[in-house]
Amino acid sequence: MTDTCKILIIGAGPTALGAAKRLDELGQSDWLLFERQAEAGGLAGSVVDEAGFTWDMGGHVIFSHYQYFDRVLRETIAQWVEHVREAWVYLGGQFIPYPFQNNIWRLPPDQLIDCMEGLIDARLNISTHAEKPGSFHDWIVSNYGNALSELFFLPYNFKVWAYQPKKLDIGWTGERVARVDLKKILRTLVLKQDDIGWGPNSTFSFPLHGGTGAIWRGLAEKLPPEKINFSNGLVSLDIQNKKASFENGKVVSYSHLISTIPLRELLLLLVNQPQLTARADELIYSSTHIVGLGMDGQIPAELAGKCWLYFPEPEIPFYRATAFSHYSPYNVPKPGKQWSLMCEVSESPDKNVNSATVAKDVLKAAASIGFIDEKSCASLWHRRLEYGYPTPFLGRDKLLAELDKALLEKSIHSRGRFGGAKYEVSNQDHSFMQGVEAVDNILFGDEEITYTDPNRVNTQGKRPEPRRPAPGGM
Repeated sequence: MTDTCKILIIGAGPTALGAAKRLDELGQSDWLLFERQAEAGGLAGSVVDEAGFTWDMGGHVIFSHYQYFDRVLRETIAQWVEHVREAWVYLGGQFIPYPFQNNIWRLPPDQLIDCMEGLIDARLNISTHAEKPGSFHDWIVSNYGNALSELFFLPYNFKVWAYQPKKLDIGWTGERVARVDLKKILRTLVLKQDDIGWGPNSTFSFPLHGGTGAIWRGLAEKLPPEKINFSNGLVSLDIQNKKASFENGKVVSYSHLISTIPLRELLLLLVNQPQLTARADELIYSSTHIVGLGMDGQIPAELAGKCWLYFPEPEIPFYRATAFSHYSPYNVPKPGKQWSLMCEVSESPDKNVNSATVAKDVLKAAASIGFIDEKSCASLWHRRLEYGYPTPFLGRDKLLAELDKALLEKSIHSRGRFGGAKYEVSNQDHSFMQGVEAVDNILFGDEEITYTDPNRVNTQGKRPEPRRPAPGGM
């Protein structure tokens, strides 16, 4: 049971499907794709629970840095819901718009004064000291001052990353973290006027039907079915002889491999590569618990119109809650008569979570702060994702550069949210284009801009469509 192909793709999430789509579009036919699960989507998939509520694997939204990504999505999904983002922080029993620092005028006077003094002190220190922060913790304090850091940024970032910010590096921040704009902060303070428009996802799209997973299921359906092998995961990889073995006993001999499974898992599956396999545990990540609350009735007025909320306080187990029925009315089985709230809880060796009780803990916490009535809960759904966030740990960039070099020497591109393990380019658009760019690198020697230069991708506007050369050999 041995097959041969030029390009072997492992996985069927956005990165793998980006690679497959690009190959198919270029008229290339000498490729195969293998996926452990029964359908496409990976961490961008969606499920329908027993009560009929649709859930994503986390709070995904669609916004884009790429014209090519936009085109493929328009060709794949016909009906979209467009949203203006409303992100809020829930702190001290009140809602404060995000970015938090731009809206501190809503804080009680004593907290407001402390935060403003801290911001000013931080700005003066930045102006007089040129030392680069040594960790994300240091970066937070140097930018936001002590009061804001202690009130929101440090506790929230521990809750979302499941590691203390002292263990995180700073190279990933880029567009992911809102910088301090003192003029804007003073303007909102004087005018008592909210600022809610920051960020690359200030507007976003969502499929009308099927959740985020509808995108990737739809794209997979447009690819040649004979090339795609579902329910057949990789079990070992002989990179010396370029042979991959799968769960059903099939062995595939390849020339190039695009792997989108977690880089740590790839290293553990290598045959007779002890030096690389030994480095698997150096890759740090966190897990995520997704808890869905499917509710009867109407969404509370205080949540209506809001997209998602951040929760820095430790007594609330979830770091983020998404008003998922707001994204599409068809995310609930009875539109207009039900609504849904999707909560996320992080887990790591530094932040333990009781998987057996976390769903009920989330339900009780949401009720305790007045978001829901437990008696109106029509569905309590829970899914634990072993791989939730690729952690930008101290020393990450050096380790990834060394591993990437070693794998590329064996004709392996490890790409995607966890295949590439770079959080700053792990959104769906980034992940999809890592697959596209890996193909173009293999076929034409083109630069992999997204993986190798995240800051360039995230700061220079939408990237144009990739060139469309005449299909040729590899």
